Formats: sequence, structure tokens, C-alpha cells
Amino acid sequence: MFKPNRSLRHLSAIASLSLVTGCGVLSSDTSEDEGPIVVGTTSAPSTLDPAASWDGSWELFRNIYQTLLSYPVGASAPEPDAAESCRFTDDSHRTYSCTLREGLSFSDGHGLDAAAVKHSIDRIRKIAVDGGPAGLLGSLERVDTKGDREVVFRLNKPDATFPFVLATPAMSIVDPEEYPADALREDGKVTGSGPYGLDSYEEGQEARLVRNDKYKGFAERKNGAVTIRYFQDSDEMVAALKDRKIDVTLRGLAAKDIVDLEERRGKDEIQLVEGAGTEIRYLVFNPKDPWADKAAVRKAVAQVVDRPAIAHNIYKDTVEPLYSMVPRGLAGHTTGFFDDYGSPSTSKARQILLEAGIAERVPLTLWYTTDRYGSTTRPEFEELRRQLNETGLFSVTVKGRPWKTYEAGYRKGEYPVFGRGWFPDFPDAENFIAPFVGEQNALGTPYKSPRITDVLLPESRRVSDRGEVVEQFEKAQDILVDDARLLPLWQGKQYVAASEEISGVERSIDPSTIMLVWELARKTSW
Repeated sequence: MFKPNRSLRHLSAIASLSLVTGCGVLSSDTSEDEGPIVVGTTSAPSTLDPAASWDGSWELFRNIYQTLLSYPVGASAPEPDAAESCRFTDDSHRTYSCTLREGLSFSDGHGLDAAAVKHSIDRIRKIAVDGGPAGLLGSLERVDTKGDREVVFRLNKPDATFPFVLATPAMSIVDPEEYPADALREDGKVTGSGPYGLDSYEEGQEARLVRNDKYKGFAERKNGAVTIRYFQDSDEMVAALKDRKIDVTLRGLAAKDIVDLEERRGKDEIQLVEGAGTEIRYLVFNPKDPWADKAAVRKAVAQVVDRPAIAHNIYKDTVEPLYSMVPRGLAGHTTGFFDDYGSPSTSKARQILLEAGIAERVPLTLWYTTDRYGSTTRPEFEELRRQLNETGLFSVTVKGRPWKTYEAGYRKGEYPVFGRGWFPDFPDAENFIAPFVGEQNALGTPYKSPRITDVLLPESRRVSDRGEVVEQFEKAQDILVDDARLLPLWQGKQYVAASEEISGVERSIDPSTIMLVWELARKTSW
């Protein structure tokens, strides 16, 4: 998931704001003595408008907006939320119909009907933010309504993954009276129909969520209010947890913090919950750069990168080496980069370069974001520089920028090689392939691969049983390995640290690793 640059224009001017969401609609059942549950994260929103977001902003959106389908606790496939029911009405997977729950309304009291859903989806495509969520709607032909409660999605091609798309927070339903059809909302306010309303928001600092009494959906809120605090540094976040200034950490724990918390389990009244994760990290080679555009250079880098060293020395084995863009645990996962390149080898890399007529040291600059993925990112890139430079084949420098300028820079094609992280939009192998290929993709760097985009992905989308399309995903990964435009590095686990007095942590993470804050509760309030 990533963030579009246009979404930042109006937010950058807002230092602190109060969000009006309707009189008497938002409330908190939390007493003053108890206070809201406070969640810390290093992943701050880039925007408050769903039409502009394909990134970590979804972590906030999931809790304040509503989608037709979502993931109840324990679900691995999307189920109705704002909808009462949804289904394909044809065998070709080209017509998908949803019937809304009765009596839905937004937090400001305006009614939520089929027309509002159509408005919400149509504006994503009309606004078409560069690198925004319109990229998820490539199979959508049009949205029709039947009466006030039925929405019909007409697809231009079979797409069995479309329900997963509708369950992403990018497809959040917004109030047509507050969100323009052809432009992003500019006043910095939020009107949603989710479990919580956004009571106040201070960019880069905190979001205060309070119960939305207008909400109708499957979420059973275990608390009355949640405050999300945004940290630039994981050390600061962990210190706040230990000092009881926050109750839970969501995203950004550094490896040393995880190791320390594991060793001190039970001593600091802090619980560390570990779960299977599908977060991945990878390098992107920019075809606009004369060196990164050379296949031999990319393959030579792939030949010398030592993933186990990164996992062990930098991340203390809290992550595992990844040899495919599709992580382990999903149907279709392969080990293509290991199968083709084996163990790191300077001699093999040198041969790759010499066969392409490259005898001099290859100059490359590797870029990373300083404040998005935690404080371990810099040491990781220093390790990559060490590995590449020690071969004598490369002359690598490393540079970092804060996320806002970093994101804008890679969209402008400024970086020869840059690092990205990916948290899945939905738990399917497609979501680790489709977003990265095509003329327009989640990376902002065109990657034309007709075999993947025009043949393999369309074939896979005709089949509802995702276990039956492993062959297509394996072939697509073979192409990704041959091109070496994307270089997977590691796959992470899901770690959440919390005060011992907080319950519901194990239930709070959905299949796309987004926290459902309504599952959190204080044991003292039972």
C-alpha cells in the first residue's frame, strides 16, 4: 500500500484541526478515570480522503469509515458489513450485486443509500489520483443502482477477486454531500459511517476516535474511545509503552525492541503477541535510471544480496529471507530467486556484468524512507551497501528521506533504486503481483509485462477457488525473477506489544494486518 502525493496538499497546511461530525452522534462510554485506549504506531496517515489513499492511511480508515464488505474476527474472506448480502449473480464473475443494510446513515445524520455507494466508487475513478486506489478498479466497467438499497457492479472482465477489492478501506463509503464527485475533500474533515468517528486530528501527532452511535455493522466495540498516536521513531514509541503513555503498539517495532520484549516477557507487565505476517520488503529498480535499467546490473545485485545476513544480523531473526514477491503462507508462493541465483556469489555476479560488457564499478544510489518502517531500515540499507561494495563490482551510496518527500521523489522517478514495504490489500497471491506491474502501478514506475497483465492475471480472475490458480501465479513469479525489476528481501511476522491490562490484542489484526481497534479493551473495565 502506498500514498499519493496530491493527497498531501491540503493536509500539509493543517497543523491541528477539530473535526465536526454531527451533534450528538459521537460519544464515548469511557470514564474520565479510565481514559481512551492509546495505540502507538510509526505509520501515520497521508490523507483523510479514501479516494486518495492506497497506503497505511487504511489503518485509520478501517475504523472510521465503512465498506460494503470487511473482515470479522477470524474471517479469511470478506463478509458483508455495510451490506446485508453480496454475491456474483452470474457464472462468469462479471456482475456483482450488494444489498445494503436497512437504516444506514453517516455520522452527520445524512442517509447512506445505494446512491452514496455509487458516488463513493465513481469518484475514485474520476479523481484518479496518481498512484491512488483507482488502480484497484481496473476490472470495473460501471456501477448501477436499483432502488435505495441495491448496488450492482458491472465488470469489463471476469474478476473473482472483486469482493476482496470492495473490502479494502480504499472503497470506504463517503457522504455525497460532503465529498465532491470530481475532487478531493479540502476542508480536512471526515464524515463516515464506521464504528468510530474522528473527534479530532493533529497531523503527524494523533487521531482521537470516539464511538459513532449511528454505526450499523458487525463490529462489536469493546471500548468507548481510542487515541492513535504517531511516532517518528520506534525507540520513542517503545519508551512510551514502558512509561504507560500508550497502551498498544501497532506498527514499527524495531528488531532490538522485539528481542528485548521477548527476553523480558512477564517482567515489564507488557505482553508481546506474535502472529503470522505477510508484510514484505523489497527493492525497486527504476527504468529511468541508465544503470538500474540494465538487466545485467539488476541480476548482478540479485546475485550478491545476502538475505539471511540481513534477517539475522539486522533484524535478529524477527523476519525471514524472501525469494519471491509472494510471501510464504499464500497459495502460489515460490522460491524463484533462490532457485535461479542460489547463495550469494561475487564471481557469478562479475560474470553476469562482463557478459553484458560492464567492466567498471556500477554506481548506484539506494534510497530508503527514514520514518515509515521503523528505525531498523537505515541499518538494513547500510548492510546492503556493505554487501554490494565489498564485491568490488558496485559503488553504492545510501540516502534517506522522510516519507512525504520520499514518496513524492520516487513518483517523479528521482531514485535509481529504492526500498518499499508492502502490507497486503487482501490475502491473495494476486495482491503481491498485480499492484506492481502495468503502465500505472503502486510503485509509480511503469513496469510493462503483457504476459502477466494480459494473460496470467485475467486467467486467475476467472476462478473463485484461489487454490486452483497456483500455476498462473507461479508463471508470473518466473517472469518477475527473469526481469529482476523487483527484488524481494524479507518477509516479516506480525508483532503487537501491549500493556498486560489490555485484552483483545490477538483478535484485533485482520487478514490485511490492519488493526481493528474496537476489539481492544481494558481488563479493569470487565
